[in-house]
Amino acid sequence: MSAEVDITETLDVKGASCPMPVVKTKSPIDGLAEGGVLEVLATDSGSMSDIDGWASGTNGVELVDQTEGDDVYKHYVRKTE
Repeated sequence: MSAEVDITETLDVKGASCPMPVVKTKSPIDGLAEGGVLEVLATDSGSMSDIDGWASGTNGVELVDQTEGDDVYKHYVRKTE
């Protein structure tokens, strides 16, 4: 990850395909306090663009970073309000 981020919660959606990584991300994000960061672990390569697009179009969330390695895509989403 390019920046050090304090992860509040981790969501494992490995094995789920589009659109489930995004669908399953919404509830944990809603439950976080402002400033909290959700780490989402996915195996669907489409999750890179799907979660980016969802975060860009959703008020109150910010995509902090995304990484790819060992067939796992990691997404770091911050609740901003």
